[in-house]
Amino acid sequence: MNLIEQARAWLAQDPDPDTRAELATLIEREYLDALLERFGAKLEFGTAGLRGELGAGPNRMNRVTVMRAAAGLAAVLGPGKHVVIGYDARHKSDVFARDTAAVLTGAGLHASLLPRPLPTPVLAFAVRQLGADAGVMVTASHNPPRDNGYKVYWGDGSQIVPPIDSRISAAIDAVGPVDQLPLGAPGTLTELGDGIVDDYLDAVTALPLGDARDLWVAYTPLHGVGAATLTEAFLAAGFPSPMSVEEQREPDPDFPTVAFPNPEEPGAMDLAVALAAARGADLVLANDPDADRCAVGVPLPGGGCRMLTGDELGGLLAEHVITHTAGDRMVATTIVSSTLLGKIAAAHGVRYGETLTGFKWIIKAGPGLVFGYEEAIGYSVGSDAGLPVHDKDGIGAALTVAAVAAAAKRDGRTLLDLLDDQARRYGLHATTQLSFRVAELSLIAGAMERLRADPPSELGGRKVLGADDLAEGEGGLPPTDGLRYRLEGDARVVVRPSGTEPKLKCYLEVVVPVTGEVAEARATATAALNAVGADLTVALGL
Repeated sequence: MNLIEQARAWLAQDPDPDTRAELATLIEREYLDALLERFGAKLEFGTAGLRGELGAGPNRMNRVTVMRAAAGLAAVLGPGKHVVIGYDARHKSDVFARDTAAVLTGAGLHASLLPRPLPTPVLAFAVRQLGADAGVMVTASHNPPRDNGYKVYWGDGSQIVPPIDSRISAAIDAVGPVDQLPLGAPGTLTELGDGIVDDYLDAVTALPLGDARDLWVAYTPLHGVGAATLTEAFLAAGFPSPMSVEEQREPDPDFPTVAFPNPEEPGAMDLAVALAAARGADLVLANDPDADRCAVGVPLPGGGCRMLTGDELGGLLAEHVITHTAGDRMVATTIVSSTLLGKIAAAHGVRYGETLTGFKWIIKAGPGLVFGYEEAIGYSVGSDAGLPVHDKDGIGAALTVAAVAAAAKRDGRTLLDLLDDQARRYGLHATTQLSFRVAELSLIAGAMERLRADPPSELGGRKVLGADDLAEGEGGLPPTDGLRYRLEGDARVVVRPSGTEPKLKCYLEVVVPVTGEVAEARATATAALNAVGADLTVALGL
């Protein structure tokens, strides 16, 4: 079929008046370029599920795409299985969630729907709490306002991994027109009450939080769904209610006060930092829009705020969890995170695991896992009972870092002092990331080919001592497209394509022993990272 015929076939099955109107206009006016964008490719279902721009056609997020995904999931699970469905406050999220439920129940499965827009970790928790076979979360996390997405969880409460993703993808491809799918009758969907949220709050407030509670927090959910749940968690744990950025407290799918709804992006934290300065807060906290990630800043005495990197907070949370748990335990992170966690684990005599990027792999690091993190400000905090959430949990992480900060405050210190303590104990582990966004994915493939064909012998004045091609499954890990370079002087570089965006990501680390002032070691490390990054940029040729 040509583009117009494909578009008309899609239009015939589309139940959404918004995308029908959009597509009808494109067909009528024969906007071939716009139709090619929507029908020249399709959103591929992978381990991250689906994520893309809202609009008509197979290369967009819409009701047809979602119903096909639900039908594919139903085919893999089979009749009688139970799926819990959650959703955030983005455009169409509630509609996509109910469409998913209708398709699942129509296929003979049991579907339970969370009571309102809620954080992703509540859904991940609910899958295990309710003994479900799978879960679906409708969210695009920290993507731009025009996007939405579809995450699938398995019965262990973690996101799917191969080969389940391939099986679901193949089943989606076999789905016919969605207007021919049987849909569940009214009353076949179970609508959950607030009891499941209460269960989640009971679980996260049972984490090892110590007994210090004197802490004033400035908080922003960045127009997402985290505010109500985080506030309830803080109050239930005995902390003062966080001071929220009013302009960003209520869910708003247009994210009007930020250029990009990601706490790591420049400017995203400005209102929270300003609130902290105006109200004398001890700590700045933020969740991304679906509240599975947590950003942390420490207000400075002279003004401003020092934002912690994901690796810095990962180190602090890990040591807190290790010292508040007992027995045979494991902590884990990914191949692109700092090597600090391995040294902390060794010093405390606990097992350490290193996985591919993504919490779906961290959760499977091994038995006894009590803490896992990834450098992209994602953390899962546990106790002697294990991890309450088998995924990133921005609420549990926020509670735990508040506990750490409150204990430090009681001693007249801050998180920055704790970071200096770790630098003296383990060496200063300085990390940074370079990210290259491209218009054509072929540019990323070309850069990786150049690095493999002509690897650098020196970066930043440091000899390259060895290189690991992660596509070969180095270190017993599943194969992935990536390269890791070991540099002299205890430094490391990892280069990998992003799994969710058209980006090439580079992760740099330099370890500097602290023999004098920590500030001097930080300056030395910053200069070294800059030098390595400059040479790496040239080698990539992007």
